[in-house]
Amino acid sequence: MYINAVGYYIPKDRIGNDYFFKLNGLTSEWIVQRTGIVTRSKARPRENLNTMGLEAVRNALPSLPYNIEDVDLIISASYSPFDTVGTAAHVAQREFGIEEAKAFNMTSACSSFINALEIAEGYFATGKARKALIIGGDKNSTYANEADPKTGHLWGDAAVAFFISKEQVGENDARILEIFTQALGCLGKGPESVQLRPRNGGIRMPEGKDVFLQACTYMPRNAFRLLENNGYTWNDLTYFIAHQANLRIIKNIAEQVQIPEEKCLHNIEELGNTGSASCALVYAQNHHRFQKDDLICMSVFGGGYSAGACLIRI
Repeated sequence: MYINAVGYYIPKDRIGNDYFFKLNGLTSEWIVQRTGIVTRSKARPRENLNTMGLEAVRNALPSLPYNIEDVDLIISASYSPFDTVGTAAHVAQREFGIEEAKAFNMTSACSSFINALEIAEGYFATGKARKALIIGGDKNSTYANEADPKTGHLWGDAAVAFFISKEQVGENDARILEIFTQALGCLGKGPESVQLRPRNGGIRMPEGKDVFLQACTYMPRNAFRLLENNGYTWNDLTYFIAHQANLRIIKNIAEQVQIPEEKCLHNIEELGNTGSASCALVYAQNHHRFQKDDLICMSVFGGGYSAGACLIRI
């Protein structure tokens, strides 16, 4: 399976830490020390997953090595869809005239994008699709309670788009070596750890300590699983991209597996936790710097719980 083109959209507005001091008394120093976040991206009222997703697709089109009408599978991956019926996948199908494609939305918390990649892999394996568009992202600000001192300061908004194919199409395609996902609903605090109940408090993370512990365990474990399966070690990895939930988690993992922090790519300082976009967004933002034969691993952990990893060779 191959990555043919990537694109992204990040809202222009940034919300600084001082904003939260006025709301709930949290200082910038306190937030940075615990999360690494200095600012977070915030979509404007008229922006949503559909509009951001379309912009991410447009950003990818100049490097797409085939006509977008050739896509036969569109998956939107999000836990905060603007419309649960007319999803971002259907909107993209209509906007770009992709008439022959299957289209649907799926969600698995912050692991959604990696799960969508695995779903596309299944469609490819059964011969029901050959080229796919995956749109991932969230408008967390729709549901975030910014006055909540536990989690109100964590969230950012963004979208990302990957075009992938069963077979190599262009000479610059990156190869997906392996994908692995898992549901962990029986683990720790499980489904109660992170919640998005639209009419009952919005997005919340009442069990942050448990989330931290499990994320620090399963993201490196799943990355190592893929490295070992493909005959590599941590030393062979060019870049590691963890879910952008907390900079302390990323640094904890780097220390655990003894890789230099400069190998760990991140954007959480500027954008906050962008949910389903997260890892894929970091990949897309850094796509220009990747060199031939670079080995890259994305590893995610989401509420519910859920987890997954993807190993890529440039």
